[in-house]
Amino acid sequence: MKKLSRLNQVRAQFIKNPNPQFLNPLLGNLATSPNPKDAIFLYNTMLLHPFTHNHYTFTHALRACTLLHARSKSLEIHAHLVKTGHFSDIFIQNSLIHSYLLQNDVVSARQVFHSISDPDVVSWTSIISGLSKCGFESEAIEKFASMDVMPNAATLVSALSACSAMKALKFGKAIHGYGIKTVIIDGNLTLCNAMLDLYGKCGSFVNAEKLFVKMPKRDVISWTSLVMAYAQGGRCEEAVDVFKRMVDEGEAEPNEATVVTVLSACASEGALNLGQWVHSYIDSRCDLLIDGNIGNALLNMYAKCGDMKMGFEIFNIIVHKDVISWGAVICGMAMSGHGKQALQLFSQMVVHGVAPDDVTFIGLLSACSHEGMVSEGVMFFKAMKDTYGIEPQMRHYGCMVDMYGRAGLFEEAEAFLRGMPVEAEGPIWGSLLLACKVHGNVKMSEWIKGQLSNRDNVGVGTLALLSNLYASSERWDDSNKVRRRMRGVGLKKIAGCSWIELEMPTNQILASDLCVA
Repeated sequence: MKKLSRLNQVRAQFIKNPNPQFLNPLLGNLATSPNPKDAIFLYNTMLLHPFTHNHYTFTHALRACTLLHARSKSLEIHAHLVKTGHFSDIFIQNSLIHSYLLQNDVVSARQVFHSISDPDVVSWTSIISGLSKCGFESEAIEKFASMDVMPNAATLVSALSACSAMKALKFGKAIHGYGIKTVIIDGNLTLCNAMLDLYGKCGSFVNAEKLFVKMPKRDVISWTSLVMAYAQGGRCEEAVDVFKRMVDEGEAEPNEATVVTVLSACASEGALNLGQWVHSYIDSRCDLLIDGNIGNALLNMYAKCGDMKMGFEIFNIIVHKDVISWGAVICGMAMSGHGKQALQLFSQMVVHGVAPDDVTFIGLLSACSHEGMVSEGVMFFKAMKDTYGIEPQMRHYGCMVDMYGRAGLFEEAEAFLRGMPVEAEGPIWGSLLLACKVHGNVKMSEWIKGQLSNRDNVGVGTLALLSNLYASSERWDDSNKVRRRMRGVGLKKIAGCSWIELEMPTNQILASDLCVA
């Protein structure tokens, strides 16, 4: 009834004042309203009367199509524009490009762009931005390089976004230089943030820090970009340090994205003390709730840092538990040696109607592996595909081989490896090789050595283990042969290390730092 009433009002307005000066603003409002279909209804009505529409009418209708993802209607409008001679209007052509790209119709957008005789900066920016967002970053960069009009700040931002995705640092630096030379970048916060994102994703921390310091003004995106740069580069302490500076200086207040990023950095480095400091900051902010993304990030941090007592407390605090929450707590329990509790949590997850994902099954299979619950592990592996439609990935295969190896079931492990639809990667062979060493299974280790002899995707750790096994059997020639193979392909064993926290910061202890008196 409400819909009929609304449409009747549109009809009444149309009858009362049937001219484009009145109807186009109404059409524009309807196009961006919660019910864009009303705009399409008005547009269709306006087309029936030749003096009630002009070129602005079509741009509003295209906006409604974009919001509705009505590609067929966009094509219909496109055809009408060509038929009626309105298509040559650059304003309409740009609207078509924008609409098609927002609907991921790259082919139609390209066709419109290439049909424009003299594209303006809006045309170029629309196609570059759209191609970048649709995953055609390389083509977006090529388009930018072929521009025959002067780009504006929005164009540079779109090109930099493509460079970030491609990690095209050299080209991005050239854009940065162009922006400085033409004064486009001067004081433009959005453009500076795009440059920060590029430097961060390319691991160019020095350039990122230099740009950050020189920026006359920085917002929450600027700070978060720098935090993310260090976090993604595995530099947890620097990420937390930037976060602390952000809090202390008060130039911008951390938002959810900032907090989630810094917690992820702490999780990846196992930096519990730093993560606890971030937790205390969250508690000091009444607008940051331990739920959703923040709750999951906090839970993941405690799980990765081995504090499952606190992790489980966070899990219980989270009100809206999703598959990420359940997966994090299950994996955390499995990693901390509480495999049976992990399986119990999975049962609760199913009762709550949350469907597991691939990460959940990594936790379940790891739990079964560490607890020696082989039959349960086989059951879960089978249920992955048969019940939940999840295709096993390499990590799932690795968990299964590890489970068989830990249990000393080498015949089952061999049969499983032979039945895998993909070639096992080095770490899988390494885990089984280690199991052979633990259980003293010389026959299986010989078979594995034969399998590894001609494989290229074997990691340095697996080769080092293989060399050591040969050495322990006093097969020095074979051991040296493996070592020569490692040197021949440029592989070098990374020194073993542990991370410990003495207050703060986190300290790295290398194996070479330890000595026996």
